[in-house]
Amino acid sequence: MNYIPEHGKTLTKDEIKQIICENDIHLIRLQFVDINGNVKNLCVPSSQIDKVLNNECMLDGSSIKGFRSIETSDMYFYPDLATFAVLPWKDAGNKNVARIICDIHNADGTPFEGCPRCNLKRVIKEAQDMGYTLNAGPEAEFFLFKRDEKGKPTLETHDDAYYYDVAPDDKGEDIRAQMVDALQKMGFEIEASHHEAARGQHEIDFKYADAITTADNVVTFKYAVKAVADKHNLHATFMPKPIFGINGSGMHCNISLFKDGKNAFYDENAPYQLSSEAMYTIGSMMQNVSAFTAVCNPLVNSYKRLVPGYEAPVYIAWSLANRSALIRVPAKRGNATRVELRSPDPTCNPYLVFAVLLTCAIEGIKNKIEPPKQIEDNIYDMSSQQRLDRGIYSLPGSLNEALYLMKKSELVKKALGEHIFNEFVSSKEKEWDNYRIRVTDWELRHYL
Repeated sequence: MNYIPEHGKTLTKDEIKQIICENDIHLIRLQFVDINGNVKNLCVPSSQIDKVLNNECMLDGSSIKGFRSIETSDMYFYPDLATFAVLPWKDAGNKNVARIICDIHNADGTPFEGCPRCNLKRVIKEAQDMGYTLNAGPEAEFFLFKRDEKGKPTLETHDDAYYYDVAPDDKGEDIRAQMVDALQKMGFEIEASHHEAARGQHEIDFKYADAITTADNVVTFKYAVKAVADKHNLHATFMPKPIFGINGSGMHCNISLFKDGKNAFYDENAPYQLSSEAMYTIGSMMQNVSAFTAVCNPLVNSYKRLVPGYEAPVYIAWSLANRSALIRVPAKRGNATRVELRSPDPTCNPYLVFAVLLTCAIEGIKNKIEPPKQIEDNIYDMSSQQRLDRGIYSLPGSLNEALYLMKKSELVKKALGEHIFNEFVSSKEKEWDNYRIRVTDWELRHYL
């Protein structure tokens, strides 16, 4: 494979055709995500590249949950040429395959309001009209599990190593290196990789970028990690809490607003060197985080991670350094000034999360929402009464509670648009109800 994408460069149609020819590409995957953030694709032979590049490939929107009804189902793939990449691994019967991320448009050519990527572009345009752009840097964790003789994933972790351990205890060292290599060949700038705090748990960090690029990178990252793990007969999962009693997997999100090429969160003359925009963003996040928790933590299982005792950020507070707070401002300043939200997990739809966080920031600035005083003490060590006395409340304790709060939020509805908002709530309420009526092994052990 000769082609490696360059950050910020959009290829021309002729350049894409040349790369397909030079790299002997047989198939092209037209990728998009549904409302729940699942990667979907239409695979076409490379001989159809002109049809792809001219936005002529069609999608049956009624077949995608949360998209269209059967009577208005004709939709089109609109590929983003900047996302063209050759997959660094053989696929589809040992063939060379490329992928390109697409927006979904209606039959009349307008952006589909239910496409998470199109929706994020809408929110970005609103922020740009105020002069702001959002940069985001996520930190997604994952587990590696062994497979059984039938190829099904087990709960046996690939190793028993812990935070920052090295080989031979960290048996994932070589696999992570291969994941890093694959991601670099797809245009990622990898900053670090290491074993995480729980056995079998890992993290690979890549450089921040604008909101659309970062959301694309999150879905590509998960896709690549799973593909490389599969080559080693391992199962990579981003499930927030696969094993009781050890840490779950999060996806801390670092965000900053830029204006006129400068970090709008930085003000060298302000307290903590944080600008009013930064403080208003923190204030708005504090005010609205419970309402958008369902977007950041969309599974029933997400709330098995968000419990005290496992370094999970459950307490609504902010701090300059205190990692027991939900919102943290890392020490770096200047263009590196950023706000870190620690609650999201890697099963979230990144396009929806960034749409909500950007809307939150903009509304905070518009309405000058001041945050409360930062918390410097370890919140984990406080009693429930001490937290209550200091006005520190907890995130929703279940998907059901999170959805209840989300349904009352005008900010979340504005961020997602009416279509995605309604379809997301409907889908997740069904998921909760399906879970609610199940009889679990825990119940049988305790009550039978």
